[in-house]
Amino acid sequence: MIQEAKHLIESRTVIRPSIAVVLGSGLGAFADELVDQVAIPYSSLPGWPVSTAIGHAGKLVIGKLGNLDLAVMAGRAHLYEGNTPAQVVYGVRVLHSLGVRSIVFTNAAGGINLALERGGLVLISDHINLQCCNPLVGPNDDSLGPRFPDMSEAYSREYREIARQVAAELGIPISEGVYAAMLGPCYETPAEIRYLRTIGADVVGMSTVVETIAANHMGMKVLGISCVTNMAAGILPQKIHHEEVLEAGAMVRDTLVRLLKALLPRLVEQGDGGLQSAG
Repeated sequence: MIQEAKHLIESRTVIRPSIAVVLGSGLGAFADELVDQVAIPYSSLPGWPVSTAIGHAGKLVIGKLGNLDLAVMAGRAHLYEGNTPAQVVYGVRVLHSLGVRSIVFTNAAGGINLALERGGLVLISDHINLQCCNPLVGPNDDSLGPRFPDMSEAYSREYREIARQVAAELGIPISEGVYAAMLGPCYETPAEIRYLRTIGADVVGMSTVVETIAANHMGMKVLGISCVTNMAAGILPQKIHHEEVLEAGAMVRDTLVRLLKALLPRLVEQGDGGLQSAG
């Protein structure tokens, strides 16, 4: 099925990206920045799960950002939609088959660390998987990666350093933190948030982790960026609504677009430099 999706995509565009971005809830505007773009609805791609969450466009966009060939997943599949782990990571595996070797995951997240503010950006330094599943469970495909992949640097330290440098150059405040992944779709209780803070989480969401595991399994370099769209339950005396998440996504949209436009070429340059020095 992956090869069928790959061939369909390759038949629609001559662009062959080596880097991709996955856009989370309310963060889809970045896809509009691509020129010479081809947009393919997930529903048209063999085996690709359709996004049902509000704020997820549900399309693969391939085009150019300046001189950079880029693939953008505008929306993703979540476990809480009833998808299996294999379905959630399907898009990442198709991108890998197309030649993508670096991937930036963005997501909307709740702030747990009291130093964070709504609308802030957080580089994911590590994660805690509390979704009770792993996309690598079952027979291992040795052509994709090892049976027991290392996860000691699931989010590239090198990419995080470049992201911090670019953010500083642009005057964009950015912090680092640990992302806790919950199954959802309900938001966490105040007691769960206290637990997550105790075990070291800074932000919480319902995505990204199983995709990151699959990407690492295939040897892809990962950068994760969380947009703090709300403060988690119990921190502020108010209820949490998905509309708030989408509003914050719109609020930070221009900042995220500016960061990605400057950052992505630098990540590719770094990767190319590494290949040249190794050769």
